[in-house]
Amino acid sequence: MLGLGADLLWADMNRLLAFLFHQGVLDEQFLQLQQLQDDTSPNFVSEVVNIYFHESEKLLRNLRALLTEREFSDYKKMGIHLNQFMGSSSSIGAKRVTNVCVAFRAATEQNNRAGCLRALEMLEHEYCYLKNKLHELFQIEQQRALAAGVRYPVVQN
Repeated sequence: MLGLGADLLWADMNRLLAFLFHQGVLDEQFLQLQQLQDDTSPNFVSEVVNIYFHESEKLLRNLRALLTEREFSDYKKMGIHLNQFMGSSSSIGAKRVTNVCVAFRAATEQNNRAGCLRALEMLEHEYCYLKNKLHELFQIEQQRALAAGVRYPVVQN
């Protein structure tokens, strides 16, 4: 039987997930990712998401470096980085990040440097928001798992 603390943490997780879905931060792909997690791989989702964060940080640095070059003109290379970012974001269900990538790619296709800079700022903002919220979710999940593992001794009279 789960302890009361674990039940409350489970409810907190569900509320946070519902909020993230309602806000369009996540989509059903995240739920599919969660369904792949089981007792044999209890940290599957957080491990996949942490790989995503690691790779995304590199892609964001590359995008920023390209845009800050004085003689920037390689919109095609930027599009390649965006396609990678968009694909990995989509695969974990990061809906708002994916949508910003689409808008960013449109700016690259128009060779619009100012539009690309604005899109990069939006992308960094959405990415940071996603990262903070998923870290919060994983912390609650970890607390819930710890609380669920606590067994209280049965007091016999």
